[in-house]
Amino acid sequence: MQKGLRTQNHIVAKAAALFNTHGFAGTSMSDLLAATGLQKGGLYNHYDSKEALALAAFDYAVGQFRERYADIVRGQTNTIDCLHAICAVMLRNYEDPVVAGGCVVFNTAIEADDAYPSLKLRAREAMNDLLHFISVQVKLGQRSGEIVATVDPSTVATVLIAIYEGALGLSKLFDDAAHINRASQHMQAYVESLKT
Repeated sequence: MQKGLRTQNHIVAKAAALFNTHGFAGTSMSDLLAATGLQKGGLYNHYDSKEALALAAFDYAVGQFRERYADIVRGQTNTIDCLHAICAVMLRNYEDPVVAGGCVVFNTAIEADDAYPSLKLRAREAMNDLLHFISVQVKLGQRSGEIVATVDPSTVATVLIAIYEGALGLSKLFDDAAHINRASQHMQAYVESLKT
């Protein structure tokens, strides 16, 4: 790997953790310089603004989450098991986040809602990808006869993500995994209810 690319990867990995734990507004350039070990000129050599770095860091973090989902789906032989695996990954993302601070999409969406349009758009695109990913799994299950034909795939995706994100927020707020664990059990039961 070329030195410039290695440096960029180092920068976005460190920045992703900072932005995801402290937010865009709460992360200063001095925080980024301290975390990356670079001088201001070295950082600006790769990213011309804090926003450009935040977008690259977000893309890096989302890429890590996508890899985790892709890995778990690859090993499944049927759709119901695939949906159970997706639920398990959602729980794992709380217990062992790919990037410090939890769900980068949820965190970014909340902070960027009215303040940072480019980050909000990026979060929306990432969430659309996850909604689509789950919907496609449900459609595949309907085609194979594993999932009830009357179930709306988009509704399943919305319910799974909304339950997970809501429970994640409660668990983080109260520093108590009980909320995410209860939600995980409910999601697994919900997936079972989709079977033909």
